[in-house]
Amino acid sequence: MLGKFFKKPDDDMGGRVPPGQSLTTRFPVLTYGPAQRYDASEVVVRISGLAGEKAFTWADLLALPQTTLTYDIHCVTHWSKLDTTWTGVRVTDLMQHVELDPAARYVMQHSVGGYTTNLSLEDFVRPENLLAHTFDGEPLDAAHGGPLRLVVPHLYFWKSAKWLTGLEFMPADRPGFWEKNGYHMRGDPFKEQRYDDD
Repeated sequence: MLGKFFKKPDDDMGGRVPPGQSLTTRFPVLTYGPAQRYDASEVVVRISGLAGEKAFTWADLLALPQTTLTYDIHCVTHWSKLDTTWTGVRVTDLMQHVELDPAARYVMQHSVGGYTTNLSLEDFVRPENLLAHTFDGEPLDAAHGGPLRLVVPHLYFWKSAKWLTGLEFMPADRPGFWEKNGYHMRGDPFKEQRYDDD
């Protein structure tokens, strides 16, 4: 896989590159199944579980504060892309409009097409996490999860669900799609938590 598009770093670049990763200037597309294609006007993020029932439409999300952040992303398939720039709604800003039950400890992301992936509440409610609709100043394309995806840069990128449709708050952890198929329940790239025996 190494070649002109992937490069092994000489070192960890001051702690930016997790072990076992190669750098890329491209943005590889990795998805189970075909990219989902639908209009931004159809976006609805439904809140469920231990947070009551609520829904955020595309217009609702755009009415919230919009934030642009730049950070590194890391894929479980051993590539990292540095200095990526995203715009969207901070999870912390969204959560100001969600009535969370104190018993909630985890959140399951739901996507168009049935994809799911889990996060602890601690990993979810961080100021760098975004419900992102823009990448490098352009509307996020379908191949990369547009019109809307979650971006959780401190974990492997399968934890950043594309085509986000729902956030289900739970009292206990539960595996999502890849976690049921052998991937780690958390996915910290700096600990190389790729698979459930790591």
